[in-house]
Amino acid sequence: MAVKALAVDLGGSHAACAVVADREVLAVERVSLEAARGLEGALPPIAAALRRAASLAGVPLSACAGLAFGFCGLVDTAAGRVLSTNAKYDDAPGLDLPRWCRESLGLRLQVENDARLALLGERHAGAARGTDDAVMMTLGTGIGGVAMIEGRLLRGKHFQAGVLGGHLVADFEGRPCTCGGVGCVEAEASTWALPDVCRATPGFPASALAGRERLDFETLFSCAVEGDPVAAAVRDRCLRVWAAGAVAMIHAWDPEVLVIGGGVMRDAGAVLPAIEAHVRRHAWTPWGEVAVRAAALGDRAALLGAVPLLDRA
Repeated sequence: MAVKALAVDLGGSHAACAVVADREVLAVERVSLEAARGLEGALPPIAAALRRAASLAGVPLSACAGLAFGFCGLVDTAAGRVLSTNAKYDDAPGLDLPRWCRESLGLRLQVENDARLALLGERHAGAARGTDDAVMMTLGTGIGGVAMIEGRLLRGKHFQAGVLGGHLVADFEGRPCTCGGVGCVEAEASTWALPDVCRATPGFPASALAGRERLDFETLFSCAVEGDPVAAAVRDRCLRVWAAGAVAMIHAWDPEVLVIGGGVMRDAGAVLPAIEAHVRRHAWTPWGEVAVRAAALGDRAALLGAVPLLDRA
């Protein structure tokens, strides 16, 4: 019988709350957390959404193996504790999440970094299926990176090994990053950094970008396709930054498969070939070629990672 589990994928302003079984999302409820005060204020609506999802799926909470909680920060998986949040849900390190889960849902809890959980999902049911050595790079509001070596997620003594791929340096004279570094991949080519990157590009005031209300990657790629030279220059620089980050991750963690996901990959046709070509030219892998693949599961990846996470615990 397929293992059933609850799963939470916590974002900056919302949470996806689901019931999963093996390689299938049985039901999902999405809840806005914009009005919540910190993670403590978010927990009651998350618990309510999980109960609704279980009801929709026709699965009693008691039939679930536990709750896998994907958190956007550094976590101690053994203790079920958030360690660091980088300005997101600053109250989280002081919360007893296992106790909350027992009291609210009657289940055990496994908390994991959201990028690690997404890689578990892609290895279980998506683009990394069939390999024990994989790296996943996520391109979106921030830049994520996570590694699996010989079938085990890379965590490290302080639980930050492998998950700071977005904070590898792409330009040592570059932009300040939220992590305290300078010129990180995330600071040079993420959604949060993109407006400043665009405005600092020569010719911006006369470009098509200057008149757009939102400066995100959808806008950038659209303007570039329409022939705007500033948009094309920024797009091409972001592609080079991502590709340099991908090669650095390959050199650091020796994967057989590089999975690229995140919201930016809605334009995978503009992104994947450029990164793959750069990897072919510049990654030093004498044993052979790393397979470069688009993530297959989209926003279901972290949710489907719940099954292997709870199965291993």
